[in-house]
Amino acid sequence: MAQYAIGDLQGCYDPFLRLLDKIAFDPDKDRLWLTGDLVNRGPKSRKTLRFVRSLGDSVIAVLGNHDLHLLALAHDVKVTNARFDSLWKILGGDDCDELLEWLRHRPLAHYSDKLNTLMVHAGIPPNWTVEKTLARSAEAEAVLQGDDYVDFLKVMYSNKPNKWSSKLTGMDRIRYIINALTRMRMLDKKSRIDFTHTGPPDKAAAGLVPWFEAPNARWRGTRIVFGHWSALGLMVNEDLVAVDTGCVWGRKLSAVRLGKKAKTYQVQCAR
Repeated sequence: MAQYAIGDLQGCYDPFLRLLDKIAFDPDKDRLWLTGDLVNRGPKSRKTLRFVRSLGDSVIAVLGNHDLHLLALAHDVKVTNARFDSLWKILGGDDCDELLEWLRHRPLAHYSDKLNTLMVHAGIPPNWTVEKTLARSAEAEAVLQGDDYVDFLKVMYSNKPNKWSSKLTGMDRIRYIINALTRMRMLDKKSRIDFTHTGPPDKAAAGLVPWFEAPNARWRGTRIVFGHWSALGLMVNEDLVAVDTGCVWGRKLSAVRLGKKAKTYQVQCAR
């Protein structure tokens, strides 16, 4: 069985199919690890969501921040703007409710003991172990999958708190967990999330470091698969697999075969 990590699709359905052809994906044998942001910006978000859902157990998809935007918009939680125009096509579909129900039951983190690999959409705070990451993602998943999840969506949009504390409770605690797993890129010297910098790490302000370069990170020893950061580009080594290579911006869609010897496959995308 081959397992492939694939970066943010963002509605880029046609490149996704071409990439699956390139890796000769067999849903009866292989597994796809999708790093989230299945929807938005690209031309075929609804078709992408339908297709990923149809693949059943052959796909493991974690939630990304754009996926959460879709859930919020569906309940009139966030005022839309041009960045979310493509999401309205999903909300108008006959199978909208089924797709949203499937989406909100996706995990925020996935771990394979066999591969010693953990997948999230964005990043992991340095003071979280892998076990703590899975436990805290489960806390947030319980809220998103619960009957009162709309109550959380109404207070989801905030950059505070921006630093983890085990003393956090209630919606503040869940908001931090989700922000860390789906939005984090840079940290300051006090391990506070910086939400302003979205470009390459070397263009960030002094004192900021990528989350994966924070000293003494407790998750080290486990390989992390993530997306979210198209400006970072492809990164494949023993510790990190970053696979958001900017397909929606006209760059490439990437798949990395996970295992002892990682192998990368790419297809060109149209902007």
